[in-house]
Amino acid sequence: MSHLFTQAGFSGFGPDGLRGGTDSPPTGHVASSSRVRLREGLRAECPRLPGVYGMLDARGRLIYVGKAKVLRSRLLSYFLKGSRQEKSGRIIDETRAIVWETGECEFGALIRELELIRRWKPRFNVQGLPSRERQVWVCLGRRPAPYLYVSREPTGQELMCYGPVRGMRLARWAVRKLNDLFQLRDCPQSQPMRFADQRELFPVIHTAGCLRYELQTCLGPCAALTTRATYSRHVRSLRAFLDGRDSTILHRLEAMMNEAAARLEFERAALIRNQILPLRWLRERLGWVDAARSRHSFVYAPSCAATPLWYLIRRGRVCCVVPAPGDGVTARAAAHAIQRVFVDELSWPHLVPRDMVDHVLLVAAWFRRHPDELQRTLSPENALNRCAGRGQSIPVRSSA
Repeated sequence: MSHLFTQAGFSGFGPDGLRGGTDSPPTGHVASSSRVRLREGLRAECPRLPGVYGMLDARGRLIYVGKAKVLRSRLLSYFLKGSRQEKSGRIIDETRAIVWETGECEFGALIRELELIRRWKPRFNVQGLPSRERQVWVCLGRRPAPYLYVSREPTGQELMCYGPVRGMRLARWAVRKLNDLFQLRDCPQSQPMRFADQRELFPVIHTAGCLRYELQTCLGPCAALTTRATYSRHVRSLRAFLDGRDSTILHRLEAMMNEAAARLEFERAALIRNQILPLRWLRERLGWVDAARSRHSFVYAPSCAATPLWYLIRRGRVCCVVPAPGDGVTARAAAHAIQRVFVDELSWPHLVPRDMVDHVLLVAAWFRRHPDELQRTLSPENALNRCAGRGQSIPVRSSA
């Protein structure tokens, strides 16, 4: 097998990010240019265990990564006659070696698969690749007159950050409509801001820097046409909408659209519909991520694990995995990890990085498909109590 790793630098999947360390977990492999021999090798060598697998081409390049609840069954399914889909057929046509890494449970394999896809970027994996995504943050900030804008990376100076969401073009469309509807400026920072309640030594008549004030889509803070209090009130209304606390603007637009359609003013109804669509899109995307993060902060002990493990999940993100407490050593290690993940507020950022959105949604999808697994979760407090021993209580100030 070593001859496969001399050309493209593939020498194993690499370290498991959830377990720490720099060593790559052991792998199994079969190699042949013949499909028949690959299939025979899998029957002889591949275990009936959960895990991840990879396909390598003739140059030793990793071209596909997958996960399986049972590795042997999944890999042999690629060779079943008459059942191969077009994509599977193309993968096998180019495969000259198959590598696998066993795991303790299907959930762990699912998380490991996404990690490997992001690390290796195999060309047959079309989901989860950062290069194929444009995930951005919707930010509210830039004083003295805050407004909504799209950013690839928050700076920490924003009033609020929402997301991340996938789709730069759609996010910009939604942001433009929201700034118009809530009458917030969207001009460059170089444009001076002058509020009506801002005192000046000599009275000066200022003119707006663009036509948005005349179109009633901006309050005109650049020309002293609004006060700070009025502008701030509009900013708070926008925040209430983005937080999901106030959908008045959507209800009002929908009523206007229905009224226009009832009057047979279809062009006007279409224009209003075009205002509604980006608002719905953004609110739904923000709601998906927010709900996924708010519901999932606990210690998860999968029922299918051969070796008992604890997955520490904070705000939808698997932060690390540790052995379930079985003796003093593993109990102390688990307690330390729980303290670091759930109690130490600076250990994990409040904002989820844009490249972790798929990870958060993946965790949410797992518990949505397997609701019974939620019964195998523990609060950080209960998990620490188990580490400490029966009947002993340890107070935890959870920051999740």
